[in-house]
Amino acid sequence: MAKIIPENCVGCRTCQKYCSVDAIKYENGKCFIASDECVDCYVCLRQHVCPKDAIVPTELDTFYKQFMHVMSDPVENHGVTGVTGRGTEEVKTNDVTGRVRKGRVGLCIDVGRPGAGARMYDVEKIAMACAASGVVLEGKETTPLAALMTDIHTGKLEEGVLNNRLLSVIVEGNCAEEDLPQVLTALKKVAGEIETVFSLGLIMRVDENGYNPALKCLDDLDIPQPHRAKVNVGLGRPLID
Repeated sequence: MAKIIPENCVGCRTCQKYCSVDAIKYENGKCFIASDECVDCYVCLRQHVCPKDAIVPTELDTFYKQFMHVMSDPVENHGVTGVTGRGTEEVKTNDVTGRVRKGRVGLCIDVGRPGAGARMYDVEKIAMACAASGVVLEGKETTPLAALMTDIHTGKLEEGVLNNRLLSVIVEGNCAEEDLPQVLTALKKVAGEIETVFSLGLIMRVDENGYNPALKCLDDLDIPQPHRAKVNVGLGRPLID
């Protein structure tokens, strides 16, 4: 994470305007970074926001700290997936990757946002709710979150990471079309049990009329059908199954 050198800080509070999660505090004429709230996004460092250069990096001396930084800093490259911006080969790029087969629905759950952030214990709740309702979670080859799971089949995370905070992370997986109603029901329930926010992307194949039978469950559960979506027209990797 970053820290503020007290001797260099003049208390101008300029840095506070840039912190995406309000982790920079002001007290007794000086600013400081609350380590428990910082998500290691490095915005304050990359943008050189301090006129006195009082903000300096500290060593990311544990795997968990390094993970939070990579997930929170969009210019960092994830070492396993080789992808920047949270290091996830997002399943919504199915037109190219072909990861969601016929009869399946892909899920891309974006947990946390600038201004909100997310604790990993909330991420675990979402992942476990998905797994328990029929979602097959993605492995560590495609999503960094899997590297923190003690059991990919349940979505359980390592105990040591649960109190850590990051800017955002993606829970990904897929389920059978017929299991989507129970998955969405589980997500509606867990949404009321967490301290952050998430957005849900559904990846599915549609016919020439834009219809997929799984869409009906959105109406059944009083979930508005998306008015923001991307349509891939099949010009990526040809799929026959």
